[in-house]
Amino acid sequence: MAEIYPFRALHYNSAAVDLQKVVTQPYDKISPEMRARYYAASPNNFVRLILRQPTPGSNQTVYSEAAAELQNWVGESTLISEGAPAIYPYVQEFAVPGEPGETSGRKERRGFVALLRLEEYSTGVVHRHEETLSGPKADRMELLKATRCNFGQIFMLYSDPKREIENLLRKETAARPWQQVTDEYQSTHSMWRVTDPLVLEEVIEAMKSRKLVIADGHHRYETSLAYARARREEAQEDDRANYIMATFVPLESEGLLILPTHRVVHSLPDFNWEKLCSEAAPFFEVRPLACTGHAVEDAKTIRQALEQAGRERPTIAAYAGPQRAALLSLRKDADLAAALGEFPETLRQLDVVLLHGLVLEKVMRIDRQAVREQKHLRYVREFEQAIEEINQGQGQAVFLMDPTPIKAVCDNAYAGLPLPQKSTDFYPKLLSGLTIYWMDNPAGL
Repeated sequence: MAEIYPFRALHYNSAAVDLQKVVTQPYDKISPEMRARYYAASPNNFVRLILRQPTPGSNQTVYSEAAAELQNWVGESTLISEGAPAIYPYVQEFAVPGEPGETSGRKERRGFVALLRLEEYSTGVVHRHEETLSGPKADRMELLKATRCNFGQIFMLYSDPKREIENLLRKETAARPWQQVTDEYQSTHSMWRVTDPLVLEEVIEAMKSRKLVIADGHHRYETSLAYARARREEAQEDDRANYIMATFVPLESEGLLILPTHRVVHSLPDFNWEKLCSEAAPFFEVRPLACTGHAVEDAKTIRQALEQAGRERPTIAAYAGPQRAALLSLRKDADLAAALGEFPETLRQLDVVLLHGLVLEKVMRIDRQAVREQKHLRYVREFEQAIEEINQGQGQAVFLMDPTPIKAVCDNAYAGLPLPQKSTDFYPKLLSGLTIYWMDNPAGL
């Protein structure tokens, strides 16, 4: 049973802070350049809590410094607490990323923010859809222990084909938003507060029967699970550690958009393009593509070819330079049962599984542990950036992907079959800095 609860969010004081200058993208989407820009935007920018820069000459960790900064901001009322528990409807209006120079339409994604009682995956309430990496969990654990805060929201999917829960909250969003900001990608984020006990009870009750799939936030969810276990083992009466802040979005939403995440391979001692193509041939039809070395033009060429081929059968694009580009389309006679026998049949036809199980592991000899540790592998969202990195010598090859269908994501998650890391990229991201779950909030849960 999914147990959700309203809570007293800690948030920026609009009388003291310009929200536009302090909110950020999630920590794992913040590049060094973005962090520098956030730091320059405001001394109260949220990046100083979630991805703090080391202070020169300090003998404190970035985590303890973030905890001290949090206390300072609370003490000076830069951050303030809600007086009553609430659920927070959250609406995102955004442009659909399209090809360069094209006009894309705008979509709307509606959800709500609340607390969720943590559940082990084994209970069948919360389902993961992809594997996790060890490094991010260790980093987030140190920040959680130091601050006892959920600074970002876990992105949860639930099924609501009749829009039952969305309709309960829609009338609450007719008024002017409580918080509203436009991010650097021109996505508008609007949030409201719902404190009406009757509405809250209806939403809580309606959510009890829902199965949940983690869209984004696997590392933070598993970190919170580990933290709650540790507190219990320490015999600490710490019920607040048993909850996590999440945004809940119906998987039937027309605004639910998944972008592909591309793989840049680098630093292999014996990389050879011709060898890659020949050893991939037993599994894939290898069709050369004419590329010029111009990232924008080549991205358009590859994207169009990939989309067209992908409609017929699973296809991956490979690019190692202007004279070394090809489509890898799954052969109809490929013996996937033999080659990918450890994978269930439902996974064997997915592009991302074929890439990891066949191309990376069998052809390029990059084992799963190396993938988990991100050795020889880097993840990039944008087509043009991925291609330009190869052109500039920042990688040996990039594998470009179509997005994973949302149905495949959820069906495999329900079946307990997680996909490889970074199989999906839900867009837009949930902004960090709109609400905080502070376990030590003196006002209460």
